[in-house]
Amino acid sequence: MKSAVITFPGSNCDRDAVDALQKIGSRAQRIWHQETKLDDDLDLIIVPGGFSYGDYLRSGAMAAISPVMMEVKRLSEKGVKILGICNGFQILTEAGLLPGVLTRNKKMKFICRTMNLRVENTNSPFTKKYNRNQIIRIPIAHMDGNYFADSATLKNLEDSDSIAFRYVNENGNLTDEANPNGSALNIAGVFNEKKNVLGMMPHPERALDICNGSSDGLPLFSGFLLS
Repeated sequence: MKSAVITFPGSNCDRDAVDALQKIGSRAQRIWHQETKLDDDLDLIIVPGGFSYGDYLRSGAMAAISPVMMEVKRLSEKGVKILGICNGFQILTEAGLLPGVLTRNKKMKFICRTMNLRVENTNSPFTKKYNRNQIIRIPIAHMDGNYFADSATLKNLEDSDSIAFRYVNENGNLTDEANPNGSALNIAGVFNEKKNVLGMMPHPERALDICNGSSDGLPLFSGFLLS
C-alpha cells in the first residue's frame, strides 16, 4: 500500500500517523503542504491532527488553501482514500471535501480524554474491519470539535449512510452526557457520499496498543490492507 501524510505548519500528529502506517507495513511519504504534485498511484492520504497555522482565523481554514490541497481534491475525485483526523477533519470540511463545519466545543473548553464511539457504517475501506454498532474507545483532543450542519445536510448524511461514528455511552446509547462537544446527532466522524473520504475528530492513531489504553484504532488502519 502506497500512502502519504501531509504536514502543515503547526501539525503535531503527522509523525503519529506515519507510525500507524508503518505498524501495518506501509512506508508513508512525508509531504510538505507546499507540494503541488502528488503521485497518482497513492492508495491513501492522511491529513493529520494538530493546530495548522496555529488555528488562526478559523481551524483548518488556512491549511485548506495550501497548494497541496488541490492535489488532495484531485486524487479524492479519482477514488484515492483520504483520512482527515481532528484538525485534518476541520481542513477537509473547510476545503469542501466533506459537508458541515467544526465549531468551538459547547462548553468552550479544550477536551482531552478517551471516548466511546459507535461504528455506524462498515461499508467503507476505513471501517470494514469493525462490526456495525460496535463500541470502540478512541481518544479525543480538541477545542473545536463541535460538528454542525444544517438540517438538510444532516438528513442527507443519515439517508446516505454517511455518518461513520457517533459519541455514545458505554452501553452504546446516544446521550447528551456522552457527547463531549455538542456535535449535532452526536457525530464524531463522517464520510463523503462515495465513502472514500473520512473525517473524524477522535484520534485512531493514538489507539494502536492496549498499553496506551486502547487498540481499537488499529482495525481502521489494518483494514486498508484489504482494500
